[in-house]
Amino acid sequence: MTVHELAGVPDTQRDNQWENQFLKALSLGNIDLISENPVQGPDSWPYLLAVTKSTAKEPAQKILNWLSTRGMGLVLNPEKEHPDYVLSFGMIWSFRETGFFFKDTPTPAPGSTELDPGKILHAGTPTAEYLPDYVRKILREFFRDQGVLEAKILLISEDRVHYDLAFSIESLRNPPASELAGVAEAIGWFLPPHYSILLVSEKGLPPFSVL
Repeated sequence: MTVHELAGVPDTQRDNQWENQFLKALSLGNIDLISENPVQGPDSWPYLLAVTKSTAKEPAQKILNWLSTRGMGLVLNPEKEHPDYVLSFGMIWSFRETGFFFKDTPTPAPGSTELDPGKILHAGTPTAEYLPDYVRKILREFFRDQGVLEAKILLISEDRVHYDLAFSIESLRNPPASELAGVAEAIGWFLPPHYSILLVSEKGLPPFSVL
């Protein structure tokens, strides 16, 4: 089925299989932009609006690749009461880099925590494959807009299988505990959904690096 045909499936018949089929069809299909100018979504992030129709002419991969360097998301069929799909910026660049919008792997919920340095088997700067330069640039711009000039990060793992991207709360100007969940959620929009985000103190941990 095409992405246009899958968009016609009733909401009550949509499940994980439908979602996987829809995203695969999207990556192989065409869509049409409603406008070349982004709009602010209810979550305050910038999105391009597009429609899936049988006569659509723009290759979706071309649009997704363009969006991946602009820090924008994509909303499909926004004229409906509930759009057929909303792709965050993190989902878009994940597809560009890996061919997957996200991976079905359980990850800890974003938040703040205390880590035991003795249990960390790996700690270092994220590779370009994990966090490409163009994504870093967009993240830096986001943080600068928030008044954070040098956000610091560290990739850590306790088993060398599951990795967490840790952000130094000191470099984020020590937001109060009541705001940490919101900070993590905001950062999460820029990263693939399967990435695990931690907001932690640098104290007792290996050196962080500037984003």
